[in-house]
Amino acid sequence: MSRKSRPPIALYSALADTTRCGILEILKTAPTPVHVLTEAFSISRPAISRHLRVLKAAGLVAEVKKGRENVYAFKPAKLDAARTWLETIRTSGEVNDPVAIEEAPAAPKPAKTPQKKSAVKVAKPTKEPAPASTPTPAPQTPPASQMGFDF
Repeated sequence: MSRKSRPPIALYSALADTTRCGILEILKTAPTPVHVLTEAFSISRPAISRHLRVLKAAGLVAEVKKGRENVYAFKPAKLDAARTWLETIRTSGEVNDPVAIEEAPAAPKPAKTPQKKSAVKVAKPTKEPAPASTPTPAPQTPPASQMGFDF
């Protein structure tokens, strides 16, 4: 992959969360302090600060300290990198003749190999009901995470 066609992954990761998109919707009208952003969502101020940190790392917002407040502003010019990359992908992958796709030969199917039948019959095991006194433990799965943060 050439340097010009490198996808802006941090930008797309930042835009992949609905809360962060909501923050950008608010910031597009005017620079806004953190406490005003917090009032617009039903999550804690530290959670909003983590979302803002992700947006700042992606270059989508700028932070300005005014006295005791942190005011954040949207930087829409940073979206140009995403737009440029998408346009590069779209134009390089265009097919001028959609009929050519329909007429393209299908991929060959793998050949079936004949299976030998065994002379020995194997009995199927019968299921016995599990004892009612021992509950089966639920499988442990790690919690989902966005950019290293659990919200």
